Amino acid sequence: MATFESLNLDTEILNALNDLQFLDATEIQERAIPEMSQGKDIIGIAQTGTGKTFAYSIPLISRLTEDKFTQALILCPTRELGIQVSEEIKKLIKYKKWIRIATIYGGASYDKQIKELNAHPQIVIGTPGRIIDHMNRKTVDFSNLKVLVLDEADEMLNMGFKEDLETILATTPQERQTALFSATMPEFIEHVTRHYQQDPVRIEIKKKTLTVDRIKQDLFYLKRESKTDLLIRLLDLYNFHKVMIFVNTKSKVEDIVSTLKKQNYKAEALHGDLKQMSRDKVMKSFKEGISNILVCTDVAARGIDVSDLEAIINFDLPQEQELYVHRIGRTGRAGRDGLSISFASYSETRKVQFIERYTRSKMNICQIPTPEEIKDKINGRFMETLGSHINDEITDSNKKLIDDILMNGFDTKQLLNALLSMTSQTEKEYPEILVRQEKPRMERRTRDRDNRRKNSRDKADFKSRDRRDSKFGKDRSSKEFRDYKKSDKEYVTIAINFGRSDKLRPQELVQFASKICGVRKANIGDIKITENKTYIDVTKGALQFMEKIDGKDINGKIVKVLKNEKK
Repeated sequence: MATFESLNLDTEILNALNDLQFLDATEIQERAIPEMSQGKDIIGIAQTGTGKTFAYSIPLISRLTEDKFTQALILCPTRELGIQVSEEIKKLIKYKKWIRIATIYGGASYDKQIKELNAHPQIVIGTPGRIIDHMNRKTVDFSNLKVLVLDEADEMLNMGFKEDLETILATTPQERQTALFSATMPEFIEHVTRHYQQDPVRIEIKKKTLTVDRIKQDLFYLKRESKTDLLIRLLDLYNFHKVMIFVNTKSKVEDIVSTLKKQNYKAEALHGDLKQMSRDKVMKSFKEGISNILVCTDVAARGIDVSDLEAIINFDLPQEQELYVHRIGRTGRAGRDGLSISFASYSETRKVQFIERYTRSKMNICQIPTPEEIKDKINGRFMETLGSHINDEITDSNKKLIDDILMNGFDTKQLLNALLSMTSQTEKEYPEILVRQEKPRMERRTRDRDNRRKNSRDKADFKSRDRRDSKFGKDRSSKEFRDYKKSDKEYVTIAINFGRSDKLRPQELVQFASKICGVRKANIGDIKITENKTYIDVTKGALQFMEKIDGKDINGKIVKVLKNEKK
């Protein structure tokens, strides 16, 4: 494996890579950078996650001059990839302040994009459709284009950009350098190489699968709203020295870290919105053990190498199988055993199967650890720590205190109990984990057959039910009809410590009850909000679930269910 320093890069790019802690080049980078640096056209056949963005952007940046016109165009299939590529390139030009970038995609303001283009960017990154729009509006000028990159070309074809690509390829300068990157080689891409490239160098990176012999892959099925509660159980069960938790969105990263910090876990967030100084501080804290939990997105975690990582947790399953490989490959290094833990809902069963097929290995479906199992594990760790200190020499400073304690004649059990109460944490209560049990196939068939029989019986009394409801006419949105339907249910009232002063809307409360407690809107009746309290009518069946709202966090305030409160 080559280092970036061995690839003869300019000092400013090398310094930027060093700041990112990127020392070694990936295979696609090692092979593509020298060829592109010589001005050759490239066909790169490589999967997502192989490092192709740096493979084309490093030599592309090296070719730029300070002239104020567009010299490079990078086409991407989606807005998300365009933004991601833009962010990656901005990291590389940290010490080249004169380079400007415009990121152009659909669904965004034309005025803002035109303003970026009027600033004479050397690099334009965009989706084909919006680039064509700007070409038609004559708000972009590619007459001096030096480099054209097609990133994930096959995906652009799948999204229907064939004609747009043909137009861009045909109307930009023929003497440009063209780099094409794709996971596959469909017919149109072969056409592009024949008609729009000059003697292209083909670089193919074979798809790699993961050796998982030393990595234990555990899988927990549960409802989405219980993921954070399960995460806390597992952190207490394992007491990891270092663990990375992967999440698919930046906002969720912040939510999880906020929840963990409130419960005194040493957690830090890492995502694309962090400035370099903040990122460096987070990584220093994690590597030095000041924090032991790193919650991050895939993009933010690129290039991070932590040799003593005990485990990774897939809070969200990755969108692509390759990303799963990259994630779990961070553990089980240097001859150590590794642990990967994944959370999934039953609706994601097929995604799990695709991942297993890709890695050629099975995940171990696990049962949710019980509070008793967690407590036993914590006690076991305490006994191990106690045993490691039992033969410690009695110091002079401790001897007098020990003698004083013995002179008081305390009962041994009482003494130990007092010491444990002083040193141990308060016993934690864990919320129930919501898990939808998957019905066996035969059971589902029997259930469906029984439902069909029931439906046929119900048809017999359809007319009588229709007569019963006919007094409401066709309009069933009336208050009378709602009161009539509500009368079929028995409600009980609970009160919480939120009121008008907390600016909590009834709709937010219903959404919160559904997400956190699993209580559907149909099981919630009237909601009455006073200045400092809110009264909620819920069905008797939903009461036990609704009470789980106690202790949860809404907008930074802890919910308390108030007992024996009346409207």
